[in-house]
Amino acid sequence: MKKKILASLLLSTVLASQVAVLNTVNAENIDKKIAANDNKISALTSQQQAAQKQVSQIQEQVSAIQAEQSNLQSENDRLQEESKKLEGEITELSKNIVSRNGSLEKQARSAQTSGAATSYINTIVNSKSITEAISRVAAMSEIVSANNKMLEQQKADKKAISEKQIANNDAINTVIANQQKLADDAQALTTKQAELKAAELNLAAEKATAEGEKASLLQQKAAAEVAARAAAAAEAAYKEKQATQQQSILASANTNLNAQIQAVSSSTAVAEASSTASVQAKATPTYNTNASTYPIGECTWGVKTLAPWAGDYWGNGAQWATSAAAAGFRTGSTPQVGAIVCWNDGGYGHVAVVTAVESTTRIQVSESNYAGNRSIGNYRGWFNPASYPGVVSYIYPN
Repeated sequence: MKKKILASLLLSTVLASQVAVLNTVNAENIDKKIAANDNKISALTSQQQAAQKQVSQIQEQVSAIQAEQSNLQSENDRLQEESKKLEGEITELSKNIVSRNGSLEKQARSAQTSGAATSYINTIVNSKSITEAISRVAAMSEIVSANNKMLEQQKADKKAISEKQIANNDAINTVIANQQKLADDAQALTTKQAELKAAELNLAAEKATAEGEKASLLQQKAAAEVAARAAAAAEAAYKEKQATQQQSILASANTNLNAQIQAVSSSTAVAEASSTASVQAKATPTYNTNASTYPIGECTWGVKTLAPWAGDYWGNGAQWATSAAAAGFRTGSTPQVGAIVCWNDGGYGHVAVVTAVESTTRIQVSESNYAGNRSIGNYRGWFNPASYPGVVSYIYPN
């Protein structure tokens, strides 16, 4: 019995010792795992902070581009409204100037044919009394005064229309520049948003604890990085295309009206039409021969390049006929080689230079910004000008 008790005690002692050893080993293993997890958590926290910083930086860039787009769009809306208002004021001033020009020219012709000075003297001499003579002198003074006032108003209106045309042109140029900046920003925004998506997925991958979830997120991250690289490549290609197009547009300006006319003068009919394109000479203002007052690649720039006699601040294509009439140029509905053809569609309109004429419904032109072509060229061949949207009119070189 004692032996059994002793054996039991010895067995209990051994078992207790083994349990103690096992407990010690388990505690050490748990401590190691806790330490390993602490290290892993610390490393992940550091990685998360770096990823979050990258996300925040890209988000700031995206927000800045979006804010600039919003500001540019607001400015464009304001400038377009201002341009519309100026267009109406310019049209009204132009009508007044043209109307007064007609009145003044009629009075001048009347004076030349009827001998106005002699008539005035005879009127005074033939008066029946001094009172009647004084009355007639007073009446003639009022007529002279009215003419002087008309001339002063004409001068004031011409100054006003010149100032409004410059302001209108500045507004139009700014709108076009802003539209180009918006297009550039749209490309940059696409790239930054793709980069942001990649950075956000990278952050999510760093925060993932399960290996399966992290592996899935890493796959998405890799795909997002591929998309970001593709977006960056697309932006680079866009910039390269823009630079190439700009060079092509500028190169197209190395021409003149005679070269454009010669390019289409392949028949006797065209040559005859060209030879009958003469217009009556008339004194007009001398304008700048540089087309830089209009945005490069626009239809107005192309026409100014081919017809340097056109005004510097005539606005959008729809406004050219009105501006030209106010500047003293003849306008009409009959096409002539060398004339500027204008289409007023109630919006921006369009202008081109006539290079060949067969009839009022069959002409050829050289132009820019037609059907996406911003270089100067003949893109339509023979066509009917009435087929293009808007009211058609022509400006003739004086």
